[in-house]
Amino acid sequence: MLVCVDNPERERDYTIEFETSEFTALYAVTGQPIFAAISISYVPGKVCVEQMSLKRYLGSFRDEKVYYEGVVNKIVDDFVAACDPLSLDVTGDFTVRGGIVTCVSVTYEVCRV
Repeated sequence: MLVCVDNPERERDYTIEFETSEFTALYAVTGQPIFAAISISYVPGKVCVEQMSLKRYLGSFRDEKVYYEGVVNKIVDDFVAACDPLSLDVTGDFTVRGGIVTCVSVTYEVCRV
């Protein structure tokens, strides 16, 4: 579902950042809607994620029942499988529910020798 394009600057490490404040899904326990700001920051390897496919990918969670931790880890797993970045940080900043704000962050890094 995530489409990738060739990295036009493969000889240089640089960071690409995406952020959306419009992430929605359903909470796994109650089925109630959840809302979050999702931030993705990565250093591409051979390919980069195409922005429109990322938008569609994130939108595909709208009717999925998820836990906060699970959805952030799934985004990391799917992103790594699609584009094999050199490093990746994904943060889900979930809106208040039951008086508690939840923020889940996952970091992925390739070990380079």
